[in-house]
Amino acid sequence: MKRSKKIATAIIIFFLIIVVIIVGRYAIGLYFKKKFSKRPPPGVIVEVITNKSFSQSLESYCTSLSSKTTSFKIKKDELLEQISFNKKVNKGDVIAKLSSKTITAPFSGVIGKRGISGSSLGSENTIILTLDDSRKILCDLKIPEVYAAILKKDLKLRATFSAYKDKTYEGKIESVASRVDPQTRSILARAKINNENSEIIPGSLLEIEILYNEKNALSVPDTSIMYEGNKKFIYKIIENNMIKKTEVETGIRNSGNLEVLSGLNEGDKIIAEGLTKVRPGMKVKPIIKSQ
Repeated sequence: MKRSKKIATAIIIFFLIIVVIIVGRYAIGLYFKKKFSKRPPPGVIVEVITNKSFSQSLESYCTSLSSKTTSFKIKKDELLEQISFNKKVNKGDVIAKLSSKTITAPFSGVIGKRGISGSSLGSENTIILTLDDSRKILCDLKIPEVYAAILKKDLKLRATFSAYKDKTYEGKIESVASRVDPQTRSILARAKINNENSEIIPGSLLEIEILYNEKNALSVPDTSIMYEGNKKFIYKIIENNMIKKTEVETGIRNSGNLEVLSGLNEGDKIIAEGLTKVRPGMKVKPIIKSQ
């Protein structure tokens, strides 16, 4: 009998402990729920959806040419003054004084000297003086025929020169050949590039990026996109600064931004950074990202 009472008492104590644990956990949960519910909503970086410029591009290479160039054959023994090579001159400036005549610049440019070959350019007593106007650079591009449909005059382009790796030079397509070269399966296009400071030296190898299909479209930063299989989502800010998970369709990528084809409207606010810190249905404090 005593043994049965002990067992019953143990069972009651066990269940009482269970009840205490359950009630305790519930009370602790309520405490922390109240505590954290009083916290202000977290601040998140938000971007307002606007239209931005998008384009596709194709890359090529070319050798730079001066937009204007001329040369003068001069005999060393006729020189009255030493010539200042690599000097910029304006149209009409004296570039060489000879015993027989004075040579003036027919256009603004940079004075240079071509290498001497006794057989082709004269004797060792001869200097081939050059004048190059390289404020505008020309270059001939061989573009694969697959781009024939998009290649046209006045397409914008960007050029880079290895001596100034962090700088780009703007330009455009000046002319396009009317036929495909059957040997190379390419179309010849001539580009003109702005080079106001004459930093690009004639004969330099340039990397060219031709822009096409330029358009304005709604844009989101690529840091705002979540990928789930073949679908893409963003966190959109709706009424009362609540988060809504929204599916979007995107197109061209340009400079860290994606073209939005569907799912958003101009003026919508989306979370641009810190996607792992938030979740759908959560209230946040928007911090508008400067454009």
